[in-house]
Amino acid sequence: MTKRAVRKLRCAIYTRKSSEEGLEQEFNSLDAQREACEAYIASQRSEGWVLVRDRYDDGGVSGGTLERRALKQLLADIEDGLIDVVVVYKIDRLSRSLMDFSKLVEVFDRNGVTFVSVTQSFNTTTSMGRLTLNILLSFAQFEREVTAERIRDKIRASRMKGMWMGGIAPLGYRVENRKLVIDDKEAAVVRMIFERFVAVGSATVLAKMLASEGVRTRRGKPIHKGFLYKLLNNRVYIGEAVHKGESFPGEHEPIIEQALWDRVHAILRTSPRKRASNTRAQTPALLKGLIFGPDGAAFSPTHTRKGDRLYRYYVSQTVLKHGANACPIARVPAAEVETAVIDQLRALLRTPEIIIGTWREARSEIDGLSEMEVREALEQLDPIWDELFPAEQARIVQLLVKRIELSVSGLSIHLRTEGLTSLIQDLTDIGRDPQNIDARKAA
Repeated sequence: MTKRAVRKLRCAIYTRKSSEEGLEQEFNSLDAQREACEAYIASQRSEGWVLVRDRYDDGGVSGGTLERRALKQLLADIEDGLIDVVVVYKIDRLSRSLMDFSKLVEVFDRNGVTFVSVTQSFNTTTSMGRLTLNILLSFAQFEREVTAERIRDKIRASRMKGMWMGGIAPLGYRVENRKLVIDDKEAAVVRMIFERFVAVGSATVLAKMLASEGVRTRRGKPIHKGFLYKLLNNRVYIGEAVHKGESFPGEHEPIIEQALWDRVHAILRTSPRKRASNTRAQTPALLKGLIFGPDGAAFSPTHTRKGDRLYRYYVSQTVLKHGANACPIARVPAAEVETAVIDQLRALLRTPEIIIGTWREARSEIDGLSEMEVREALEQLDPIWDELFPAEQARIVQLLVKRIELSVSGLSIHLRTEGLTSLIQDLTDIGRDPQNIDARKAA
């Protein structure tokens, strides 16, 4: 009697678990699935079923996606002709999406691979088997969607009760026993930001100020404009819990009083363009207290508006007191005279006489200062000047300039030598620590 020849069928076991909970145990859910599949393959040994050595285990991965490391390796091995049968404990271990499963079945059919579920008996090679498969898979997808809806409803109900539902705690709070608790040190920073925003009226300007003062986020990064807007609009700070745009009374204590919140948001409701215009109007004039006319009288900053446009001037005190004809120069446009002063100042700082004179003055106060360092420091000011915010530009001008004299033929600048020494100290510090540049740049 001849023995029937049996073709060997190489079987691969695929296991999956959605969460990572319990995976650290010696015998976990993946092991239980694999044990059941191995027993089933052993029962089919007479049919030529043999288990391949490779393991295809995905722990902590959702069945709603095909982006799984072990599944990708399984499909690659199928395409390479290394597998004849895919064995799973249950159909939803392979996929919970009907569309995704249809893609997997296409790969199986194209490579002549049979799919077997240990706990659900069907054959994918027949039409009835495919119908059964689709019905089971539809229920698996339905179960996944119902579970997701249940989780969303639970989160909403919890937020309506003001509960903290996890995630990174906002600046000013820490999490204790799954509740937000005020961190006094960080809360002081949050209050300071809200109060200073009311005083400044501009997130851009405030971000520059905080950067120059070395104020950082919890992770040690500089505070930028986007971070400020997110913080100023976070209703957690007034003791509320927010879910998809809806606010509910929270369980946690507020950091910001309602009155301060209202003042901040009254400013935020103003258009950014209008707020920027107001900020520029409040910025100290660059040459205030430095500019004098041909008769020795000081020029004072002033401005007028026409519609939405702001026009700035420097006006002679003599003209203000005695009329327009009392001085040959009554007023000068602020932008023009400031540009002329800055251009002359930049040119002066590049001249050899100023560089050598500054080095001689500064070397007694800055140990080891070389003439080359002075030259490089003064040259460094030129390219970063336009990136400095107005308050920093005004500080440097006040530091360097003693007096600006206007005449009908032009203007002359008198420098402060002691100011140059102080400037060199700042610039050499920046040169030795490039991160300091960021604290002086405009956004």
